[in-house]
Amino acid sequence: MSHRADPEFLSQLRKYGAVNIESCFNCGNCTAVCPLSSGEDNFPRRMIRYGQLGMKEKLLGSKELWLCYSCGECAATCPRQADPGEFMAAARRYAIARYDRLKLSGLMYTSPLFNVLLLILLAAGLGVFIYAFHGPMHTESLGLFEFIPSDVIHDAGVFAGLVVILLGFWGSYNMISNIRKSVAIPEGGRVDHKSAVIETIGEVVTQRRYRRDCETYSEVQQWCLQKWFLHASMLWGFMGLFLATTLDYLLALTGVKPTGTWVPIWYPVRLLGTLAGLMLVYGVTGVILKRLLKADDSYRHSTSTDWSFLVVLLLSAVSGFALEIAVYLPEPHAWSYWMLLAHLVVVGELFLLLPFTKFAHVIYRTVALYAHALKPLSKAQSAVAEVKE
Repeated sequence: MSHRADPEFLSQLRKYGAVNIESCFNCGNCTAVCPLSSGEDNFPRRMIRYGQLGMKEKLLGSKELWLCYSCGECAATCPRQADPGEFMAAARRYAIARYDRLKLSGLMYTSPLFNVLLLILLAAGLGVFIYAFHGPMHTESLGLFEFIPSDVIHDAGVFAGLVVILLGFWGSYNMISNIRKSVAIPEGGRVDHKSAVIETIGEVVTQRRYRRDCETYSEVQQWCLQKWFLHASMLWGFMGLFLATTLDYLLALTGVKPTGTWVPIWYPVRLLGTLAGLMLVYGVTGVILKRLLKADDSYRHSTSTDWSFLVVLLLSAVSGFALEIAVYLPEPHAWSYWMLLAHLVVVGELFLLLPFTKFAHVIYRTVALYAHALKPLSKAQSAVAEVKE
């Protein structure tokens, strides 16, 4: 099968990161040292060749693009300083922009000014919208959800969630359309979807391949300072907060605990949110420090979208903790109400931009891991499947 080459492809990729693959002479060292590369998943060398030859469709159809965890070993050992790791990161940004038919991701990734202005305007718009529903600021007792009614928060959250889900499915569909030709489908089209789902969920939750295989030779820190744990802390923290918020909403819907009802810190949902928030703050703070210090090759290059994502994520967690402190103070304070408004703004911004920012890695890496985990059914399994049909 022939593939069309785009001579402008490399110049397009440069807009998404520090791409220097002209220096690469395809020695294969990057693939040799990559702990996740295999005979079937030959990266980053194969991705670099796609970039050099202008094979845009092949790059966008490569699930291997998302199997990389940016450990930095390839960049550290490249004899030509071509920085394969940064190329992979830039290629992922490019892929997100291409999967996004609204074209918002491309503008955010290629224009720092647009990225900053969008964040400011979106925050202002969300602030004005939420404040339009405000009620009184009680001084006798703290009434956060009388200031901003919980119904408004819940309805806006459900609407924002639906928008994000639709955009996520849209982007995933575009991604799958690109990668499905690279997934080996056995004769008859029978694959073991159940095992692939289990393996994918296990990897997403436990970071097994990242933890087990992506330990670089220079990484001698305690486990709690290693990249896989910081990455996992952000993921677990965010998912824990999302779960706590969902449970709190369900408790309100069922009349068990109306939103805003005072509960002790050890109340299960509150405790879950507190622990998840601590994990999120720890993970984000660790990554920010590593990026500031340029701790290793994987943190050497940081784009404006990297920083804005981390800052918004940190602000959402810190403002949430400030609200928790306000709830347990003996006297109400006016700043608590404004902190609630700020928290809702940054959380809303984080969610609405999820399909367009680095957060989209959660979506696309999950799809890629699933495609990677798909294996043909054995003859015995196929026979059982046929009998069931």
